[in-house]
Amino acid sequence: MRTRCRADRGRPSLRRSILFWQAWVYLGVSLTAGVTLIAYLRRTDPALLKRRLRGLGSEKETSQKLIQLAAAMILAGTIVVGSLDHRFSWSHVPVSATIAGFGLLGVCYLVIFLSLRANTFAAVNINVEPGQRVISTGPYAVVRHPYYAGLMLWVLATPPALGSWWGLLLLVPMALVLASRIHYEERFLTHNLPGYAEYCQRVRYRLVPSAW
Repeated sequence: MRTRCRADRGRPSLRRSILFWQAWVYLGVSLTAGVTLIAYLRRTDPALLKRRLRGLGSEKETSQKLIQLAAAMILAGTIVVGSLDHRFSWSHVPVSATIAGFGLLGVCYLVIFLSLRANTFAAVNINVEPGQRVISTGPYAVVRHPYYAGLMLWVLATPPALGSWWGLLLLVPMALVLASRIHYEERFLTHNLPGYAEYCQRVRYRLVPSAW
C-alpha cells in the first residue's frame, strides 16, 4: 500500500516534466538555429567554423581559460535553473512572457549570426590571425562586441522562455564575466591589431548601445 502511494505521488511530477512544453519548443528552436548556423558556416566560411570549434586549450592565458569555463557554466546553469524552477514551481510566468522570451531568443540568434557573418576572425580564443583586420561593419558598427551582446541576450531570453524568473539572476555573473573578458580582449587587440584603438574611438559602446 505504501509503495502504491509513493508511486501515485510521483506521477504528477513525471507528467509535469513530460508536459514541459516550453523546454520542447526551446530545444527545437535552439537545434534549428545551431544546425542552420553550422551549415551556413561550413558552406560559406569553413575557416571561421574551425576557429569557433577550438576548445579551452586554445587560450594561452590561464585567466582566460577560467573566464571561458565560467561563461560555459553560467550558460549551462541558466538552463538548469530554468528546468528546476519548472520542476518545483518556484515561478509563475505568464504565457505572454514566455512568448516574449522566445522572441528575444530569436533576436539573440540573429545577433550572433550577423556577428559571425561580418567577422571571419571571430575565434573563441583571443588572438590575432595572419591577415586579420579591424571589422567595423554590420553589428560591429553599433557595439564593439556584438557576439558577447548576443550571449547576454541569450541569458536574458532563456529563463522566461523556459517559464522561469529565477534564472534571470544569472545575468549578473554573466555580465561580470563578459566585462572581464572584454577588458582583457580590448587591451590585447589595442596592442596587437593595427587600427583597433582608432576603432574604439569611433564606436564608443562595448556591449550595450547608449549604455556601456
